[in-house]
Amino acid sequence: MRLRQPIWPRLLPSSTVIGCATLGPVGQRLPAPGTWGSLAGLLYFTVGYIELYGGGAHPWIGSLETLLWSAAAGYLAVAFCGEAEFRIGRTDPGEVILDEFVAMPLCFLGWPWLGRTFPLWAVFLGGFGIFRLFDITKPLGIKKLQDYPGGWGIVLDDTAAALATCASLHLIRWGWLAWHPR
Repeated sequence: MRLRQPIWPRLLPSSTVIGCATLGPVGQRLPAPGTWGSLAGLLYFTVGYIELYGGGAHPWIGSLETLLWSAAAGYLAVAFCGEAEFRIGRTDPGEVILDEFVAMPLCFLGWPWLGRTFPLWAVFLGGFGIFRLFDITKPLGIKKLQDYPGGWGIVLDDTAAALATCASLHLIRWGWLAWHPR
């Protein structure tokens, strides 16, 4: 299977392509842009995927809808990040952070189970920290995903880091419950 970069972003002005891929000034002006993009993605997850009220948190949408929405957002990220890479003239430029932003919700698939075991702030902090660790160090074969062309390589490694984060959070929960049964 050969992955091709979507061609429709070529029709858009550079300011639009680069503005979307960098989340505007977040990726272009702040230090450690990947961390800020991940933090923006955490905010996106919190506002777009869960409802906080009455001291509790309830999902707006379930895991299947999260996967479908993330697939659509991932395709857009592939298109914008790949085109931005071409226009900036560097491979996987640091200021391109749309990939971190759209991957963050995948870190928290099944988060209601996590939230029943740990305080929500701990789930968010742990997910954010583990994602950044995996995104930076790229273990478990994640680094090889960067070899895919254009936006695919930019987005797939973050998607894999997010899914590895999700698995890690659930393994931590499983281990906690095994050692601390209720």
